[in-house]
Amino acid sequence: MTGDAAGGRRGRRGGPKRATWEASSVRALRRHLGLSQRGLAEELGVRQQTVSEWETGLYRPRGASARLLAIIAERASFEYGTGSRKPETRQAEQEDDSRS
Repeated sequence: MTGDAAGGRRGRRGGPKRATWEASSVRALRRHLGLSQRGLAEELGVRQQTVSEWETGLYRPRGASARLLAIIAERASFEYGTGSRKPETRQAEQEDDSRS
């Protein structure tokens, strides 16, 4: 994978700049995955309360949790800036539907 979910920008140390996760994006990703707060928490190795705090905007995911969310979003074809699947995934699905 080249670049990162933040558009390939570079941070202070030369690595990819980390994208910020908004409360609505965390909630949308969790729903996209069909998980409860507890289910997402178990996948990430955090408490259910932590996921709740992210989704209410009390705190934002950071560090390893933010990176794991980005990896999960990428693998699930989830574009967390918009709360939906990636455009190329939607297009491929529409093409498949039109062939049926």
